[in-house]
Amino acid sequence: MSEVRSIGTALVTGAARGIGRALALALAAEGFNVAVHYRGSQADAQETARLCQLEGVQAVILQADLTQPQQARELVQRAHNALPGSPLAVLVNNVGNYVHKPLLDTSDAEWADMLGSNLNATFATCQAAAPLLRESGYGRIVNLGYAGASNMVARPGIVPYVIAKAGVLHLSRALAVVLAGSGVSVNVVSPGVIETSISQPLREIPAGRPGTVAELVDAALYFVRASDYVTGQELEVAGGWNL
Repeated sequence: MSEVRSIGTALVTGAARGIGRALALALAAEGFNVAVHYRGSQADAQETARLCQLEGVQAVILQADLTQPQQARELVQRAHNALPGSPLAVLVNNVGNYVHKPLLDTSDAEWADMLGSNLNATFATCQAAAPLLRESGYGRIVNLGYAGASNMVARPGIVPYVIAKAGVLHLSRALAVVLAGSGVSVNVVSPGVIETSISQPLREIPAGRPGTVAELVDAALYFVRASDYVTGQELEVAGGWNL
């Protein structure tokens, strides 16, 4: 293990496994301490933290149900305070449930969950993080969107999901304007079909293949590394899908 180093704490929501874990490990490799958020997968979150520590940084696991706005806001404050001398510097909103179901068969609970986990959770964490980052004079917020969500094309099988992700995009752009000039950027990485995606409509993708998790992580790191002058932007990782 290398000597501990850090340039602040990165909070990654939904970091116990999958894309969230990959994002957490990439940020650890960049030198950030990592707050690993999980809802129910404690053992997986502990493994993510262990792998982050192998990069020579500190890592802590934090539990919260982000569909509960107060828990979402408290999570941000806990991440900010979790590691002395390492305030919050990066927020990556990766959490967001997905359901593929005919519109008229979608239940009230499924509708509420799509908006709650994708849009409302992102709003609550961003609202809590913004003053902390602005006060420090540095910060990067990267929200996960969905390729094509800004195009008003009917997608009857995933209506609440697309509505939520379109909301994430507008929220991110509005927040970017509010925080412009403060040293804080807000951007969106929008995956299309990724190798881990539930749906794999490969015939619709001009590139002929799904994107890799590594390609998605690279897009997020671009925004983390970029100047705060790069803000309010969306970067689709979709192989030409939805163009």
